[in-house]
Amino acid sequence: MATEQHSQEGVVKHRHRHEGPQKHIVVFIFSIVLTLIAFAAVAAGGVNPAFAVVLLLVMAVLQVFVQMGFWMHLKDRGHLIPIIFMIGGFFVAGTSIIMALYWVWWD
Repeated sequence: MATEQHSQEGVVKHRHRHEGPQKHIVVFIFSIVLTLIAFAAVAAGGVNPAFAVVLLLVMAVLQVFVQMGFWMHLKDRGHLIPIIFMIGGFFVAGTSIIMALYWVWWD
């Protein structure tokens, strides 16, 4: 969060508050919990395989958002261009995968 600091000339300087380690620790614990949930779903053995696959995909997507948002700092200002390029890359990769599957299973 930005705070305002007035100088003697009347110019407003914006200072960004330093992000402390508390948030990083919470996000790290959240990442570990997501990993443990995914591991437990597979290690349990009695879980329906379709449910396990869906659960693993959901955990993977959440991990991607956590990794990119907090560890790659994409939640901060000034990261619009990398975000746009990553969305473009996801679009190209997703389209390629869908077209490859369509091509393989074409009758």
